[in-house]
Amino acid sequence: MSTLIRPCKRLRQAGLYGLLLAAVVTPVAGQTILKLDQVPAATPSTDTLFVAGSFNSWNPHSKPYALRKNADGTYQVTLPPGLGAVEYKFTRGSWATVEIDDKNQGIANRKADLASTKEVHHRVLAWDDQSGEAAKPRPHTASPQVHTLAASFNMPQLGRQRRVLVYLPADYNKQPARRYPVLYLHDGQNVFDEATSYGGEWGVDETLDKLRQTGQDATGSIVVAVDNGNEFRSDEYIPWRSTQPELQGQAHQGGQGSQYVDFLVKTLKPYVDAHYRTRLGAAQTGIAGSSLGGLISVYAALKYPKVFGEVGVFSPAFWVCNDSLKAFARKHPAAPTARFYFVCGPKESETMLPLMTQWRDELRAEGVPAGNISFYAPTDGEHREWFWRREFPAAYRFLFQPAAKTNQSGSKR
Repeated sequence: MSTLIRPCKRLRQAGLYGLLLAAVVTPVAGQTILKLDQVPAATPSTDTLFVAGSFNSWNPHSKPYALRKNADGTYQVTLPPGLGAVEYKFTRGSWATVEIDDKNQGIANRKADLASTKEVHHRVLAWDDQSGEAAKPRPHTASPQVHTLAASFNMPQLGRQRRVLVYLPADYNKQPARRYPVLYLHDGQNVFDEATSYGGEWGVDETLDKLRQTGQDATGSIVVAVDNGNEFRSDEYIPWRSTQPELQGQAHQGGQGSQYVDFLVKTLKPYVDAHYRTRLGAAQTGIAGSSLGGLISVYAALKYPKVFGEVGVFSPAFWVCNDSLKAFARKHPAAPTARFYFVCGPKESETMLPLMTQWRDELRAEGVPAGNISFYAPTDGEHREWFWRREFPAAYRFLFQPAAKTNQSGSKR
């Protein structure tokens, strides 16, 4: 300690101490400070604030992205260089405590281009778990066909438990001899119910009800939605520990995706097939998700090509382990009969559309016919639930209604 103190005294005497201090707090070239100038008065003083975004797999409790509380009550975090255009939100450690607006409504993802920005200032108006007494809680919107298969379904491959929801077609009980295709979806909190969602629901139940009522779904499908594990989401949706700099130092940076997919195939699916009237072929079994959920869906189709034959890939986060996934695909090619629906917004990130394009070409090279791959990149697409909800009907019809045409040049109708 003494060897550090003496130089500081000399610097202070030379009038250089302020310059040294400025060098300590000024971000390195290319880094950006996100600063919260105001947070709700009810923010617990003991809580740690985090930023979750496209740069850390939307992990709401990532220690490297925790904000430091300043003496004046503001908060800040320094992001690593080279991020470019990003989207993000602030949390208090979970999606249940994500920021909202002052009317108890979810807010759009914050956006910033960090290529040339050194400091970005924000205010948090309210937290989702602290809506005032006068604010109305978000209503439950799940249809009567949705029920809880299990509040805590055992996941022996991971040593955890998880809530699992099931949607049954409206005529399920009226046609006891009929069997149905099955679609497995990740991030179950966001699939059916606005009250449990973070950022909005997909409205899958309402969509399937409408498609059936209007004659656009001749068969109907069972949907099985598995909740994510909050802090374990990145672990379970990334097959290998990520080597990306953005995820280094995180407690949850992947590596359990194989066990998660094994759970789906070896534990959950056998239970569903034993308790519901399902159709068992790969052509009648789908898997879909967004962001990391899109990534793990592709991995599942590669690892178990005889199980998952219909794959919905929404805004896939291939960037977290693209090289590893490609190496895996060379040894575990997709089934030539599999069908893939790819969709993303070209402005979601710098790598989103290029990597999705690579995977379309990769699957074609592996022998998946062009007609089995839908590829769509609408200019208004965002990394948000409203976008995936809008695109779900077209994805579902392409995957489960082969007669539904999707133009490969970009028009899905």
